[in-house]
Amino acid sequence: MSKKTMDKKPKIKLKIVKEDLGYTALGQWKERSLVTCGDSWDELQNMIIEMLNLTFEDLGFTYTIDEIQFEYDLESFFDFYKVINAKALSERIGMNQSLLAQYIKGIKKPSAPQTKRILQGVQQIGRELSEVRFLL
Repeated sequence: MSKKTMDKKPKIKLKIVKEDLGYTALGQWKERSLVTCGDSWDELQNMIIEMLNLTFEDLGFTYTIDEIQFEYDLESFFDFYKVINAKALSERIGMNQSLLAQYIKGIKKPSAPQTKRILQGVQQIGRELSEVRFLL
């Protein structure tokens, strides 16, 4: 496939999974498997960019980290975003703190409704933070 047959850069979605020693990023685009790993979030981001730019070099596309959509398992998400206080989130969404902690540590796997509940709580916090204004 040449650049002439594909002018639009593919949108990339990668799943991020916490492993025993670091993180793995997994995805698929047509017949191309997108897989890389890193010991830390910073290293993983660098590896993702390198992997994507090599994978799509024949099409003439280059990527930045901001162009990639990520999906996280709970453990990875809370490891990357340590600024989110699990105790406060559990109170906000009405979930037992111990149960949420077990989900975050990967001890228990949440059901689809529980995952949705956690995601909605995190997204609500994100919306609220995006609307914050400071007095100047």
